[in-house]
Amino acid sequence: MPAYPGDRSAEITAALGALPSGSPVSEVARRLLDLFTGGSIAPGTRLPPERQLAATLEVGRSAVREALAALEILGIVDVRPGSGTYLRGTASSLLPQTLRWGLLIGERNTAELLELRSGLEIYVARLAAARVDATALATLGAHVARMRAAADDLGAFARADLDFHHALAETAGNAVLIDTLHVVRSLLQVYADRAVHDHAEARIAIDEHDAVYQALARGDEDAAASAMAIHMATASRRLATEAGR
Repeated sequence: MPAYPGDRSAEITAALGALPSGSPVSEVARRLLDLFTGGSIAPGTRLPPERQLAATLEVGRSAVREALAALEILGIVDVRPGSGTYLRGTASSLLPQTLRWGLLIGERNTAELLELRSGLEIYVARLAAARVDATALATLGAHVARMRAAADDLGAFARADLDFHHALAETAGNAVLIDTLHVVRSLLQVYADRAVHDHAEARIAIDEHDAVYQALARGDEDAAASAMAIHMATASRRLATEAGR
């Protein structure tokens, strides 16, 4: 059994404070996430009991219970019957779960997610152009070649397309950026998997990916960002159309 840090219930409740009257479960979760990702609470810390959290936040115990249950599903806290509720990870490791929760409970729509993904992918391309090496370039080139070979097999094409973007993000070498982009891609994946409908659309996507690849081969950061911006404009239009079906 791991050793947990000492009781910090008083410190945690003091940091939380009361919520506005009538706040929903999502606001309870948001307040807890703000505290957890601030870096002041160590992994393994036991949280105050539900009744203490409810009194501090000035909400019903059911709201606290539902918020904690949702955070447990997302892997942010660990509820141990008869023992208590514990924070599972560090602030950095909680980032992907935190972003996913925020996107799912907020009033976000597909258009906003597409804008966010576009901005992230463009920046990834710029970073990758500055950091790419021969091994990464060979991997990216292989994914473009797979896309060309699979132009008439849209399932295989979609896998090669996603692999290219994953490899590009890895080349960029920014773990927080990769985590953020992974969450956004995951939320859009239901549309992305079927967004390219025919050979003509596949050919356009292949040319756009190849333009990014060629800019990377030259180490041209501006050209890589511009090529990705063009690709994201096309891809976003397709995804938005698919989401509206």
